[in-house]
This record gives sequence, C-alpha cells and structure tokens, in this order.
Amino acid sequence: MGRNKKKTYFIGILGIILALLWISPFYLMVVNSFKEKREIFTDTLGLPDKFTFDNYIEAFKQLDFLKTLFNSVLITVVAVIVIVVFSSMAAYALSRRKSKMTGFIFFLFVAAMLIPFQSVMIPLISVFGKMELLNRFGIILMYLGFGSSLSIFLYHGTLTGISKSLDEAATIDGANRFQVFWYIIFPMLKPITVTVAILNIIWIWNDYLLPSLVINKEGMETIPLKMFFFFGEYTKQWHLALAGLTIAIIPVIIVYFFLQKQIIKGVSEGSVK
Repeated sequence: MGRNKKKTYFIGILGIILALLWISPFYLMVVNSFKEKREIFTDTLGLPDKFTFDNYIEAFKQLDFLKTLFNSVLITVVAVIVIVVFSSMAAYALSRRKSKMTGFIFFLFVAAMLIPFQSVMIPLISVFGKMELLNRFGIILMYLGFGSSLSIFLYHGTLTGISKSLDEAATIDGANRFQVFWYIIFPMLKPITVTVAILNIIWIWNDYLLPSLVINKEGMETIPLKMFFFFGEYTKQWHLALAGLTIAIIPVIIVYFFLQKQIIKGVSEGSVK
C-alpha cells in the first residue's frame, strides 16, 4: 500500500509539472497581452502593473479582424468538410475492398504522412500558379491533399472494426453503395469524424506557410498571415501580436471544449481498432 501511495504521489507531482510546462506559453501570451510594449521587456513573467485593453482594441483594428476572421473560418470550414467527406469515402472503399492494390494504395497514403511540405511546396505552387488555382479554391485543394493521409489512416482504423454484415444487409434491402455508406456507415463514424475535424481545424487555423505562398490578393488573408504585419524588419509590436494571438485562439478553444469528449473517444477507438 505504501509503495502504491508513493507511486500515486509521484505521478501526481509529475502531472502537475508537465501541466505547468504546457500552460506556461499560454500564461506568457495572455499576461503580456495586457502590458505596454516597454513593460513586456522589463518584466516578462510578472503580472502587469496596470491591465490595459488598448492592445486588443488596436490589434482588432489593424488585423481588420472581422474580415480576416471570415477568411479563416471560410477556408477552415470548407477545407475540413472536404477532407472529412473525401477521406471517409476513400477509407471506406479501402477497408471494404481487400486486395493487393488497395493495400498498396493505403500504404501510399500512410507513407505520404512522412513527406514534409517544404520538399514539395515550390513545384506545387508553380503548378497551381500555371493553372491559375491560387487563393481560396487552390488552398482548399492543397489542404485536401495534405490532410487526406492522416484522415484516411484514422478512418480506416475505425472502419475495420465495423462488420461488413451491415453493408450486406443494407444491400439486400435495396440500398446502393453510396446509400450504404452515407446513411448507415458514416453516422457510426461520428467520434472519429469529430477527431479528424478537430485535428484538421487546429492545423489549418494555425497554418502560416501555405497561405503565405498561395494567397496573393489583398483582403483574403487569414489570421496567421495577417499577424505577420506586426513583425516588421526594424520593429516588432509584441504587445499587439500577443493580443492578436489571444483573440485568434479563442474560437478553436471554444470548439475544443464543446467537442472534447468526442475527440478523446474517437482517438481511443482509432488507436485500438
């Protein structure tokens, strides 16, 4: 009993230390967002002498936040919907048709997760530029390509645990392959769908590199791309940048808190199956 108590205390202390390490960047961001620029450099860790919301007001104006938020939401929502629909259908086809070819295709999707974006970004942008597919439509297609591998992998793990007898029963009742998937199988994938959606939302919402290469029209910038204007060549407006970052993460945090149970359930199901 004594050893178990010591082990429990040790795990608890270790958990607290890890939690503090994870929370510290958020603490620094939020606390310093209420400080004046000079105070950030004189006392980075301490609380502000005087809390001010001027940074948030100014950051809101310079970011043109409502328009920029709309751009980020539009690109993120459409891209995530496209990834969920196409990845779930692809994973369903790969899990139901067992052959060497489907196994090879699934292997290619898994192997594609190891390819860094930096190695293909120049040829990719060149090809899409020639096809005049840059800006919103082009970036959504690129997100589909880069996000499909992990999404198909997660969906495939869950689909292998769903019996094929459901497909056969629905087919006997007169349903075609699309109806079987959309009305019977896809609703059963809700937990993993939430997981796939959240993972892609966090990635797309925070992505800077791809939008910086693809979006070249004024007024279409996403929040991370617009945030770059706080960091000039000779000066960096840390007080405004931290306020802007705090505003930017609020929507993702809200979505996560509403869906955290489904996320944990989906990840557990995908890893076990």
